[in-house]
Amino acid sequence: MEATTTAISTQAIAEAAKRDFDALQNRDPDGMKAAYAGDAVIDFIPLGLVLRGHEELRQFFVELFAAVPDLETTYEVVATEGNTAVVEWRMRGTLTGAPFQGIDPTGKSVEIRGVDVMRIENDRIAHTTAYFDQMGFARQIGMMPAQDSGAEKAMKSAFNAATKLRSRFSQT
Repeated sequence: MEATTTAISTQAIAEAAKRDFDALQNRDPDGMKAAYAGDAVIDFIPLGLVLRGHEELRQFFVELFAAVPDLETTYEVVATEGNTAVVEWRMRGTLTGAPFQGIDPTGKSVEIRGVDVMRIENDRIAHTTAYFDQMGFARQIGMMPAQDSGAEKAMKSAFNAATKLRSRFSQT
């Protein structure tokens, strides 16, 4: 009997995570809001941004959908353990709409991969920690130079020169 309870619990955890990502795939911020507890915490590690409550989450994704009108999301629930689901996802689209997080549209295409770790309580997402490659995003939209490019090498050289100067002056 206990094994059946665990299997049902694991399935319920995965289903709660899937509701959020199905709504994300459908570009449905209200559906995403419904997947979260009212007092949920969503921590976007690469952005240094913590959202509190499902309404802040909804507003974040309204902004994202406006910035990337052709956003496509795919996902896979890769693991569940206890009340936690781990979801691997991929987003792609073109930054042609409204500004996003203070960044004006560039017309550039982006494709990012990430992982969300979601804690589920009472059939709703209570906490999500999202991880993705913010530097890759910045490179794709032209905010940072391409990896291994001459511009990146020049930027690193300038940074290292400034670091050496700061170090030299802090020792005196």
